[in-house]
Amino acid sequence: MSLLPNPIVFTLSNGIRVVHQPMDRDVAHCGLLIAAGSRDEEEDEHGLAHFLEHCFFKGTKTRKNHHILSRLDAVGGELNAFTAKEETWIHASMLKEHYERAIELIADITFHPSFPAEEIEKEKEVIIDELNSYFDSPSEMIFEEFDQQLFGNHAIGRSILGTKESINSVKRSTLERFRKRNLTAEQLVFSSAGNIPVEKLQALLEKHFGKEKLVPFTQKRSKPTLKAGKKIFVEKDIHQVNYLVGGKAYAYPHKLRPALTLLANVLGGPALNNKLSMVIREKYGLAYHVECTYAPFTDCGIFSLYLGTDKENLKKATDLAEKTLNYYKDNKMSSRQLHEAKKQIIGQMALAQDSGSALMFNLGKSLYLFNRIDTMQEVFRRLEEITSEQIQKAAIDTFHFEKMNVLAYVPKKN
Repeated sequence: MSLLPNPIVFTLSNGIRVVHQPMDRDVAHCGLLIAAGSRDEEEDEHGLAHFLEHCFFKGTKTRKNHHILSRLDAVGGELNAFTAKEETWIHASMLKEHYERAIELIADITFHPSFPAEEIEKEKEVIIDELNSYFDSPSEMIFEEFDQQLFGNHAIGRSILGTKESINSVKRSTLERFRKRNLTAEQLVFSSAGNIPVEKLQALLEKHFGKEKLVPFTQKRSKPTLKAGKKIFVEKDIHQVNYLVGGKAYAYPHKLRPALTLLANVLGGPALNNKLSMVIREKYGLAYHVECTYAPFTDCGIFSLYLGTDKENLKKATDLAEKTLNYYKDNKMSSRQLHEAKKQIIGQMALAQDSGSALMFNLGKSLYLFNRIDTMQEVFRRLEEITSEQIQKAAIDTFHFEKMNVLAYVPKKN
């Protein structure tokens, strides 16, 4: 297998960590990870991390919003951002000769936003429209509501988008407060994947990022407690059942996280031959869509199983799903099954490495979470070391259906 050179890690003079993956390609990717997301909002800041992400594009001390939007688009590049539970990314893709253009722009919108009042008001309407689009998509909305069911009032369980009330209450001062509070050396990682000499990249980053003064690190996350055993069925004006079941799983630091990741991939990962799809969809035709999701966070994790099915098939489909998951509690994977599972996930990871942007995100997150970058050879070696005993232990620890929560959207009765 042809692998890329090892990533290069260094630190800027103000403490911002940087990871760079040399790639001999014309297209480059870079981005800034801010390790603050919706779970880092205070009680009166619901939806603020996501709102801030939008407002990064609305103007700086030297640029209007159309100048920001045109800066990379004018040379065929792309500038974008997204917000998650524990992080926010501002990222760019461009031809390699435009590295400085991208770096300077990301630095400007991060450290020198102007938050024009008229743009804030316009963006409230945009984000409320985005929120309404979730209400119109039960297969997306169910995951938001399920998090709330699991975590209760803890910030990690709240919708990333906020509510209409919280969105309408956003002010320039609250945006600036949240931004400044989370721009610390400990929370910032710049990630790059492209064809640029590392010496040149370091000089550009020192020029545009290294001179910024960062506030002291004060982040104190409260560990959430997951609720267990709730079963909620909600009637909606829909044609099929959207069913989600899940509960507590390992956090990022747990030694069995790789084993559970592998098992989740076998059960309901992106491959068409995942076990749940082969049984529930292909063998019995009981559901169109089946997937498993394992979402680790810094101090907790969620395992969930989602399926979309007709109401009359729900009992059969969920019984088959439970039987399939419980099989791995009661039985160890055979050597052949384990070998095939490892071969599959290694192949998927190798394909993901071929996407420069996906690689850039993975490298940045790895450096933030673990303060190290493992080579692909090291990652593959650890996957190869997973044992059938570890897989079974992960299943025993995770698959407790009597304690799992259920959220289902069901069609209204006639």
